[in-house]
Amino acid sequence: MQPFTKHTGLVAPIDRVNVDTDQMVPKQFLKFLTREGYGRVLFYDWRYLPGEKPNPEFVLNFPRYKGASILLARANFGCGSSREHAPWAILDYGIRAILAPSYADIFYNNCFKNGILPVTLSSEQIDELFDRTQKNEGYRLTVCLEHQKVTDDKGLKYSFTIDPFRRDCLLKGLDDIGLTLVHESDIAAFEKKNLHVPAMNSPLDVKYHQS
Repeated sequence: MQPFTKHTGLVAPIDRVNVDTDQMVPKQFLKFLTREGYGRVLFYDWRYLPGEKPNPEFVLNFPRYKGASILLARANFGCGSSREHAPWAILDYGIRAILAPSYADIFYNNCFKNGILPVTLSSEQIDELFDRTQKNEGYRLTVCLEHQKVTDDKGLKYSFTIDPFRRDCLLKGLDDIGLTLVHESDIAAFEKKNLHVPAMNSPLDVKYHQS
């Protein structure tokens, strides 16, 4: 997993509350065999007209937001079903950080497991960022996980809090598998030590081995 330390990028706004994972990745696309390719179907029903013609009225299709890598969102972002395909699609699209006042718990956790930083700010701060994004074409933010700051080049500076364990994992680029591999040598030593020792977990096991 790619580590996240500090990222500067173009901001794109999704000005809707309760954006759910079913809208991020509709059910017909859950059969892909790998994580790659989901960026094409992110917000599929909103992004496309019939025939996969880009919908000119959907915000991510506006030319001014092309190449955005920071997503600005409203409350309860990522609600709905627990599908991990949603953060896969967001990452594959090119988004590295999300800013919102609140998230659905499972989606929030899945972001960290996929190298995406979900930042929680107050509703007032999010309102200000929406206003700045709308008024300033090409608006960019810098999100620094190390110092837990969101800044722009116009003097804005917001602090955010994050669980220390999640912060450390994201800084080091460790997903669940990576966390396990950190202890690979200890695991190997344990297996080597116990490889030829028969397991006896009950009185029946003891009786069997004594007979």
